[in-house]
Amino acid sequence: MPSKTVSLQKSTLRGRVCALLQPSQVEFKVNNFDLLRILAALQVVLVHSIGHFGLNAPRVAHWLDFFPGVPIFFVISGYLVSASYERQKTVRAYLKNRFLRIFPGLWVCLLFTMAVVLLLGYRLSRPIDYLWLPAQLIGIIFTPPFLKSFGFGSYNGSLWTIPVELQFYLLLPILYKLAQRRNGRKAGLIAAVALFTVIRFALYFTHPNIGAGSESTLEKMIRYTFVPHFFLFLLGTTLQNFRIHQSRLIAGKGPIWLLAYLAAQLLLPPNPWTLVITALMLGFVVVSAAYTLPSSAETLLGGEDISYGVYIYHALVINLLLIFRTHHSIADLGMDVVGAVILGSLSWKFVEKPFLRKKRKSIGIPVDHEHIKFPLSEVEPVIEVEGSRPSS
Repeated sequence: MPSKTVSLQKSTLRGRVCALLQPSQVEFKVNNFDLLRILAALQVVLVHSIGHFGLNAPRVAHWLDFFPGVPIFFVISGYLVSASYERQKTVRAYLKNRFLRIFPGLWVCLLFTMAVVLLLGYRLSRPIDYLWLPAQLIGIIFTPPFLKSFGFGSYNGSLWTIPVELQFYLLLPILYKLAQRRNGRKAGLIAAVALFTVIRFALYFTHPNIGAGSESTLEKMIRYTFVPHFFLFLLGTTLQNFRIHQSRLIAGKGPIWLLAYLAAQLLLPPNPWTLVITALMLGFVVVSAAYTLPSSAETLLGGEDISYGVYIYHALVINLLLIFRTHHSIADLGMDVVGAVILGSLSWKFVEKPFLRKKRKSIGIPVDHEHIKFPLSEVEPVIEVEGSRPSS
């Protein structure tokens, strides 16, 4: 069938679906989260490349530190995963969707990494080495002794966020149940954000090196738990529950939030108070940017979401460049970006996207457990798997 005919059919079907939706629901669906995720992933790639290659970054590169990719991922995850959970009739369906989002891509990445390290001559020798791969496959991430000399000493340092995300996913249904039993979901979520914001603030005093290169073993273990990061996930969840995208203070106000955030970063002295405040402000910047010129992601990316693959593969590319190249320059940074994008694109096309088609089909709109009834055969061709829809 000619591509123009297929596009026309998709456009017609999309129009028929949108005609069934309320205007505010369509607004929720159209957003820039795909674009924000790939930008966050590239921020992580650039910062890690500069650090591991020992590059003298230009001063403009320091602005990257104002937009840390991982916190952005956590806010977006809270916003979209909570919407996905609200759509599901059962916790089992919700967990199945979360499984399909994380594990197929992770498993292929791990098997590919295993093949690479074996080809390079690394050999398993201790019992813990043989437990390593099964542990990684269920999301327990660590670097075994036989890979301590591989690259920068961690076979894939970025994967520490996987167990954190899995904890988020498991805690969300519990959080909703507890919040509902108290003063209602919204009040409960506000209380949870406040509680875990205070906890994060306290951790800046008790364990100041969490996430830093000099962190202790205890601080590293804390970083692998949900505790230091949950306030960001909860912020995204709370903003979604308040339908913040409909607020005149958010929709279309991305530049204003961005300027306010940059002013806070540049003018406020760095201390635990300002670190927490700016982290929360970044969450508002992200959501506001998602609903400012909200069709930008679809225009630029066409529904393709390679951010997860870029994120989980880029550290492997860095390690290989460290092994095979003794002198490093800006060219290494470029090769890491290109390599991560290529591997991320392959992961999306051949692994993630096919598995995401197995997810329970949804129109991608949170409607507070009220379901619009119409044949899935009419909707399925126009559903973008994952991507900017609130199921990621």
